[in-house]
Amino acid sequence: MSHEHVSYLELLARGAGTEAYDRPVLLARASGADPEELAELEEAKQLALRVRAELEGRRRREAELSALFATAHDLAGLRDLDAVLRAIVQRARSLLGTEVAYLSLNDPAAGDTYMRVTEGSVSARFQQVRLGMGEGLGGLVAQTARPYVTEDYFEDPRFQHTRTIDAAVRDEGLVAILGVPLSLGSQVIGVLFAADRRARVFEREQVALLGSLAAHAAVAIDTANLLAETRSALAELERANDIIREHSGVIERASEVHDRLSELVLHGGGVHDVADAVSEVLGGTVEFTEAGAGSARRAGGHAVREGDDWVAAVSAGGETLGALVLHGQPDLDPVDQRTLERAALVTSLLLLARRSAGEAEQRVRGELLDDLLDAPDRDRRLLRERAARLRTDSEAPHVVLAARIDRAADDASEADAGGRESADRQRLWSAASHLAATRHGLASARDGGTVLLLPLGPGESAADLARQTARHLGGTLREPVTVGASAPVRTPLDRPDQVAVAYQEARRCLDALVLLHRSGQGAAAEDLGFLGLLLADGRDIDGFVGRTIGQVVAYDRRRGTELVRTLDAYFASGMSPARTKDELHVHVNTVAQRLERVGRLLGPDWQSPARALEIQLALRLHALSDAVTGT
Repeated sequence: MSHEHVSYLELLARGAGTEAYDRPVLLARASGADPEELAELEEAKQLALRVRAELEGRRRREAELSALFATAHDLAGLRDLDAVLRAIVQRARSLLGTEVAYLSLNDPAAGDTYMRVTEGSVSARFQQVRLGMGEGLGGLVAQTARPYVTEDYFEDPRFQHTRTIDAAVRDEGLVAILGVPLSLGSQVIGVLFAADRRARVFEREQVALLGSLAAHAAVAIDTANLLAETRSALAELERANDIIREHSGVIERASEVHDRLSELVLHGGGVHDVADAVSEVLGGTVEFTEAGAGSARRAGGHAVREGDDWVAAVSAGGETLGALVLHGQPDLDPVDQRTLERAALVTSLLLLARRSAGEAEQRVRGELLDDLLDAPDRDRRLLRERAARLRTDSEAPHVVLAARIDRAADDASEADAGGRESADRQRLWSAASHLAATRHGLASARDGGTVLLLPLGPGESAADLARQTARHLGGTLREPVTVGASAPVRTPLDRPDQVAVAYQEARRCLDALVLLHRSGQGAAAEDLGFLGLLLADGRDIDGFVGRTIGQVVAYDRRRGTELVRTLDAYFASGMSPARTKDELHVHVNTVAQRLERVGRLLGPDWQSPARALEIQLALRLHALSDAVTGT
């Protein structure tokens, strides 16, 4: 083995920096080595550098695995949740080499998000900041349940900036931020962040590593919650056992209730079956109500007396699902109170099981919007329940919008173009999903683009919503996004068959915009004149006539003039005032005055080819409408 090869082994052994590997080549060149020896030495250098890179990668992976194993060990011996989360955040900061790392959790009771653990932070304002749901980079991560990274926080428009968040981030001096979701099932409960006070790029491996640490953090939180619930359940059982021992006369009745409830759960009984069974045992009338939990909601799971009734809240995970109300037994002993509370607990389990079944069906059949488009004959009650869980406004008129990124053809290879189109569709889907969540609507990837079902706001039209959506999606993606809109669909959950029809109308409108070289814009059929009349499924002839010549028709009705008849004769005469006056048997000055009035009503461009074509079509439709109605 040559002396130079030994030098490279020594460099590898002592972990020298990459610049040291150039020294043997430089020394050989200075000593007059021949080209063949220099080439061999250069090849050995490259091999040594590859070995060094492989060793560095292995050391880094070993460090990451060690951190993950250590985190798993912390979870196995979980005693203090804060200590485990603090260790996870410290490891995130160390392994990703960032200046700051922090973890935020959602607070459903307060309706906001708060900082749970920070590492490397120097700003008291940043450490104590509370954010509204859906705000900031964390809000985007929570809405999409996907990692997001920004190289320059203040220049990134993809998420909602607020004065509170920006002030805290600026106070901490953060620039580049990576956030990954903390998920329990399909629910995002918080976000794990790594951040630097300078611009930097986070590699894919770093994103995956932070995601792994976030998964451990979510498990730690879930484990701690389960432990707390278990301790609470054990405490409840101990109290119930104490009462049973003190009241031996009601043991058999409590046992009967337990057996009856267990049998109901095992045989798939429903909420009202539980109410009937408890009514029979307690000697009163028990009913389940989705509202009216009242003070029982604040009683921590205990039954409370309200007038002559007893009420036990049915809740799970901090969410109140309803209440069991016992009528006809105002004097209830403690054991029977526990019986009512246990029945409420069983009721919550049955309701959660029913909800889980609904979510499983939703995962199998796709999102709610896919069901509205593909299976309009589905049970409308179930559609409404699912819509309520998604917090959609089922009573408002909705508009179906078809959105697509339309790129100009270039010289890219077919494989590259296919990969880019796939990435574009994914980006468009993510942005549309975030928009739909903020507007209490629905979104789904479909036909090479995205379809949205969004509610109309007060005074808002389908065309307004289409333009807003095109601007929002285009601004988020920094790409032109074309959006076609349908006519409004009233209460789509009551008329799911109309959603698929409206989607086809929106797609036709989208295709028309592209053909008209209006890519990157948003429009509804009402924006496209007579072309919109052809595209729309509703064939709103009166609306088209009103938008086109409605002012002229109204003027005739108010003043008793003949502007409509003059317009008809003017176009029939080849737009010649001289032939028009012969057709109407009036003076040419009268024709000129009437046409001047028409120009003031319809605008100065009313005789342009495009406008003239629409006006002539509207005149024909107006005449046809008058003939049909006999006016």
